[in-house]
Amino acid sequence: MTKIRLNLYLLSQDTNVGWDTFDSCVVAAKNEEDARMQSPSGGWSDSMFKDWCDSPSEVTVKLIGKAESGIESGVVIASFNAG
Repeated sequence: MTKIRLNLYLLSQDTNVGWDTFDSCVVAAKNEEDARMQSPSGGWSDSMFKDWCDSPSEVTVKLIGKAESGIESGVVIASFNAG
């Protein structure tokens, strides 16, 4: 069985800015829609709304390349503004 090689996407948001927020992250995903559904906090729930945007529709997604073989879907690296 052949594994699908994932894409790398840069996700960013400018809804929640300032201290203790994520402004961006890089994720590995099959496509743009799968990428948009990821978050640097690990999921979409009430507890994470303060550090990322409120919904996937507020996420800007940019394709930046292909992941190396064997990289699994998920957040690769994130930018957090600690305060």
